[in-house]
Amino acid sequence: MDLQPEPYNVDTSLKDISDRVEKHATILDAIRKEISRVIVGQEYMVERLLIALLSNGHILLEGMPGLAKTLAIKTLAQTLSLDFNRIQFTPDLLPADITGTMIYNHQTASFMVKKGPIFANLILADEINRAPPKVQAALLEAMQERQVTIGEQTYRLPEPFMVMATQNPIEQEGTYPLPEAQVDRFMMKVIVTYPDRETERKILRLNLKGKLPEVKPVCSANDIIEIRETSFMIYMDERVENYILDIIFATREPEQFGLEHLVPYIQYGVSPRGTIFLAQASRAFALLNHRPFVLPDDVRAVVADVLRHRIGLTYEAEAENISSDKIIAEILRKIEVP
Repeated sequence: MDLQPEPYNVDTSLKDISDRVEKHATILDAIRKEISRVIVGQEYMVERLLIALLSNGHILLEGMPGLAKTLAIKTLAQTLSLDFNRIQFTPDLLPADITGTMIYNHQTASFMVKKGPIFANLILADEINRAPPKVQAALLEAMQERQVTIGEQTYRLPEPFMVMATQNPIEQEGTYPLPEAQVDRFMMKVIVTYPDRETERKILRLNLKGKLPEVKPVCSANDIIEIRETSFMIYMDERVENYILDIIFATREPEQFGLEHLVPYIQYGVSPRGTIFLAQASRAFALLNHRPFVLPDDVRAVVADVLRHRIGLTYEAEAENISSDKIIAEILRKIEVP
C-alpha cells in the first residue's frame, strides 16, 4: 500500500484546516470552470478525475467512443500545467513501448536508457483491454509503486502521477479482460454515458465554431500536491468510519446485515484497498464541496464508483442480470446512515 499523509493532525486546528479547504476548494472550482469551456456535459467525469488525482489514485473509464474521455484528461493536464501522454493499447504493443528500454550507444560503446511514455504526470491508457496481459502488467509497478524498473535501475515517476484507462463496454472481439489484481489497482471505475439532448446541442454548437477555446493554466503540479495534502487533512468522524466499514463488510458477509438474499450473488467482497480508497474519495469529495469534514452523503456519492469493480459476481448473478451496482444500491438501502 502507498504511504499517505496522516488523515488528521491533532496539532492542526479545525480553523486552519477550514482556511486551507476554502482556499484550495476555490482553486478546484476555477479548474472545473476552465475545463467546462471545452468539456460540455461531462461534469461527473471531470469531478471523478479530480477526486482520483487528489486521492493519489487511478481511474478506469468505461464508455462508448466519442464521449470526450481523451479530451477531458488532455484538457485537465493543460489546466494544471502537467505533462500528458496518450498510449494507444494494441495487440502488438510491448511492455518496453510503455516503460522504456536500454539502447546501445555506438559512440560510447555502452547502453543508455530511453524512457517510455509512462514518464508523465497524466497517462491516458486508451482501450487498455486491447493489449495482452504482459503489457497490461507493465503498468502495475508504475500504478502501485510510482516507479519503473528499466534494466537494473529503478526510476521514480513524476508527481503528481495518475493513470486514466479507458475500455469499450460492448466490443469484446480482440480484447483481453483485465486481471482482477490490476482492476483492483484502479481507485475508481466510472461509467461514462451519453449526454442529454440539450447538452448535445451545446456540444454541437461549440464544435461548429471550428476551433475549441484555449484552456489557460489555473495551477501548477506543486499546487496540486499541496491541495492533495489538504484533502488528507479532512476530518472523518468515527461514526462515518463505521459507516464505511459496515458497507465494506456487507459485501463480504451480507447475511450479518440482514442481506441473506445477496449471498448467492456475491463471489467475493471488497478488499481493504477498497476501504482505504472509499475513505480517500469521500475526503476529496468533501473538499470539492468546500467542507473540512466528511458527511455520510459524501460516502454515498462516491461509493458506487469505488466499489463496483471490487465485488465479484457469481454465475447466478450474471444469469439473473444482477450487477454490482444493484448490490451496492441494496446495501446502501439496508445499512443505517449515521
